[in-house]
Amino acid sequence: MGFRYTLARAAQSRGIAGFARNRPDGTVEAVFEGEADAVDALVRLAHEGPRGAFVERVDVAEEEAEGLSGFDAW
Repeated sequence: MGFRYTLARAAQSRGIAGFARNRPDGTVEAVFEGEADAVDALVRLAHEGPRGAFVERVDVAEEEAEGLSGFDAW
């Protein structure tokens, strides 16, 4: 299971809105909106990734919520 798909499934099961997408430089950008505990769980998951993933680092920035709905992975 791929990194973005793993984040999407976890986000949907926790009621988190946002997205995960590949960037041209090979990194994954993810945005999470929802309850703080659920967002924290997704950030922890991002540090681990799915089986076989190599996570070099995770940068976290808090921003104002945009009122996103649903979760997209592309």
